[in-house]
Amino acid sequence: MEFNLADLFEAAADAFGDLEYIVADGQRRTYGQMEQRANRLAHHLAAQGIGSGDHVGIYALNSVEWVETAWAVFKLRAVWININYRYVEDELRYLFSNSDLTALVHQRQYSPHVAKLLPELPGLRHVVVIDDDSLEPDPVHDAVDYEQAMAGASPDRDFGPRSPGDHYVLYTGGTTGMPKGVVWRHEDVFYALGGGVDALTNERVDRLEQMAEKGLGGQLTFLPIAPLMHGATQWAVMGQSFVGNKIVLVPKFEPHEVWGLVQSERVNAVMITGDAMGRPLIEALDDPGASYDLSSLISLTSSAALFSATVKDEFFRHFPNLIMTDAVGSSESGNNGLSIIKAGGTAMKSGPTVSSLGGTVVFDEDLNPVEPGSGVTGKIARSGNIPVGYYNDPVKTAEVFLTVRNQRYVMPGDFATVEADGSITLLGRGSICINSGGEKIFPEEVESVVRSHPAVMDAIVVGAADERWGQRVAVIVQSRAGQDAPSLEEIQEHCRSHIAGYKVPRQLHVVDSIVRSPAGKPDYRWATDVVTGT
Repeated sequence: MEFNLADLFEAAADAFGDLEYIVADGQRRTYGQMEQRANRLAHHLAAQGIGSGDHVGIYALNSVEWVETAWAVFKLRAVWININYRYVEDELRYLFSNSDLTALVHQRQYSPHVAKLLPELPGLRHVVVIDDDSLEPDPVHDAVDYEQAMAGASPDRDFGPRSPGDHYVLYTGGTTGMPKGVVWRHEDVFYALGGGVDALTNERVDRLEQMAEKGLGGQLTFLPIAPLMHGATQWAVMGQSFVGNKIVLVPKFEPHEVWGLVQSERVNAVMITGDAMGRPLIEALDDPGASYDLSSLISLTSSAALFSATVKDEFFRHFPNLIMTDAVGSSESGNNGLSIIKAGGTAMKSGPTVSSLGGTVVFDEDLNPVEPGSGVTGKIARSGNIPVGYYNDPVKTAEVFLTVRNQRYVMPGDFATVEADGSITLLGRGSICINSGGEKIFPEEVESVVRSHPAVMDAIVVGAADERWGQRVAVIVQSRAGQDAPSLEEIQEHCRSHIAGYKVPRQLHVVDSIVRSPAGKPDYRWATDVVTGT
């Protein structure tokens, strides 16, 4: 059986047409309404010459229009390009140019950025504007209003056949450097991220109808908090779509808004990206006057960022029967593994320890599999359903996609060790690893310990230049509201009981607010500037 993402959604729309599908910022769509509106937008784009292989940018906050545009693009066998709404002009210029945009669907508030860049993009020939209350003018005279584009097009599903080899591109900013477009085939990304492989049993779906059949037992309500321009939420939406679940979206993260939606929409499962969302979310429940009916919540998943033991413990304090999972993966590899966390089983470690999924291996420096329990540090790699490579970047593709003993692997650079039972403990990304006197120090491990200090709200760790050791550990701290920031000596004393001495911070910077991406990932470029004073 061959799998295309648009085909999978259409099968769900046929099976669950009258069920509510998306709730976002006061708007609601059933599966049937989403299907018809996506068809309308697809027909509008097709009338402008957009078709197979063309790249269509989506530049907006979480909204029903974001999701409608995504399905419309795939229906045409075109490729959507996710655009980070936090990017400034230089970053946007690079992404727009590197991705070879043919069309763009954007929220009106971003019109000034689009207007500046359009003269440099002769290949971008059509712009659709999603109205909001910003009152910004159209970026170009022939831009089309989103709802007008809908109104003038057919709601019929009368598109040609599609291919499992159609492309899906996910632009990922990572923690350093300019964004990179990871190119996936539809079938491969479905198996890697879309539910095509059962995460607990490793069983593979082999029929198109099988996904919809999984949802016949009843609908769950899922709330992924991160922005749709982040891969984790894209796949939360798509994967839940295929089995007929209801998705609730928030335009921007605000803890009390999230809990209000959990109460009003009877949310069953929430997805966060590590401590950056988990800590303010759970601590909001202790705010004066905070009172919510959260009895519907049964599951919490963290993905794509460090989720520390202290924050997990706080969730279990409020929700003792919560089903909590920690997932490990990347835009390049898909889901590498997950663990189910139990109350009392959240001891502080260097990173999440997960049961690996099929095709996942940890290679040592000689590209041999790391032996379980050996204590050797290696890099996570995955074979099987993996991407084609990076868009417009053959050099980076050659660095990350390797052939080992006649098997093709993707190895993005995440360091890990293999436990005696074969599970994998993630250490961190090599590009931000600190080398102090020849010792490798992974910032995520130190960050987790520093954040467990009672006076610390958030922390980022980077390397600072050191004449003797090459680098030393520098920590940037945001203190809790109403509390004095801890001193370097207090941070060091706290850390020494949890990590080796050479990992203890030697330099402290206190800031009003830690800068992170909208998905909660640390901005290590900003952190380096803070430490170096640039």
